[in-house]
Amino acid sequence: VAPAPVPPTTSSPTLAAPSSAPFEPLRRTLGDGVTGPDVRRLQQRLTDLGFAPGGTDGVFGPLTIQAVWAFEKLVLGTPRPDVTGQVTPQMWEAMHAGGRQVVARRSQPPGVNHTEIYLPEQVMAVFHDGRPVFVAHISHGTGDEWCEEVTISPGEYGNEHGTEALKKGRCGISTTPGGVFTYHRMVAGKRQSALGGMLNPVYFNYGIAVHGAHNVPNHPASHGCVRIPNDLSAHYQSLVAIGEPVYVWDGVAEPEEYGAQLPTFDWPWPEYAATTTTTSVAPTTVAPTTVAPTTVPPATVAPTTVPPTTVPPTTGPPAPVINRSS
Repeated sequence: VAPAPVPPTTSSPTLAAPSSAPFEPLRRTLGDGVTGPDVRRLQQRLTDLGFAPGGTDGVFGPLTIQAVWAFEKLVLGTPRPDVTGQVTPQMWEAMHAGGRQVVARRSQPPGVNHTEIYLPEQVMAVFHDGRPVFVAHISHGTGDEWCEEVTISPGEYGNEHGTEALKKGRCGISTTPGGVFTYHRMVAGKRQSALGGMLNPVYFNYGIAVHGAHNVPNHPASHGCVRIPNDLSAHYQSLVAIGEPVYVWDGVAEPEEYGAQLPTFDWPWPEYAATTTTTSVAPTTVAPTTVAPTTVPPATVAPTTVPPTTVPPTTGPPAPVINRSS
């Protein structure tokens, strides 16, 4: 059941807030590969604002770049194609001149945490009691149609009750629908589904999940899931829980106008089924001659009750896993 609608707003989710640390001017532009105490101060400031630069090691690496992307897009309103991943002295001042705090677009009752996903900006934010605790750059569905051989792990859609991984030929459309959802399933570790490889996925719309991925570029790149960097996925899992609301903005309409909008379900790839040697089939983006209904749930869906073996232990998810192959 979707949470009760609240008055919609399309304003930028930012608000001035004081800095918790004394301001020290930045004397150079920080960017990829730069190291030093000023990088450490930047990483700490991003962390204080709820962003996820991957720690405060003083090294301006990929996670810090992506955190800066998120700040540029969500706070400064920089169009996605124009982000730099660099921090100039002027941007550093903007982080402190009154401060910049990400503010939830949707309020929740006291004690209710929730997640907001902003597809146009390619940013997501997890809020605890209205406070941002995890703001990260994401990559979502491309909108393209695809047909390819996929591997489906036991328990995933298409292999719900299996005990071994299956290989199938499937087609789909890489959409990430806007709407209001709830987290309904969480799995620790690597998974494979019709939508691709995942690390530490948390599902909110049938097989669509927020999950770790090696490739999280500054443009849509997934089959429909919401990608975050692999190195952040375990920490993200520790901050969310089954049953929490998830709001997805698509830039067209407010989430409440859609409700729990269905995804585009994948369908059998006819050309794959006609072959006798599945290992020789190469992926293709050519649409098949027969397309299954795109908004009707499949005949078999994942169990509503999460199998005990797929739920992270009550003490929290394992330490972050760095996976370079997914």
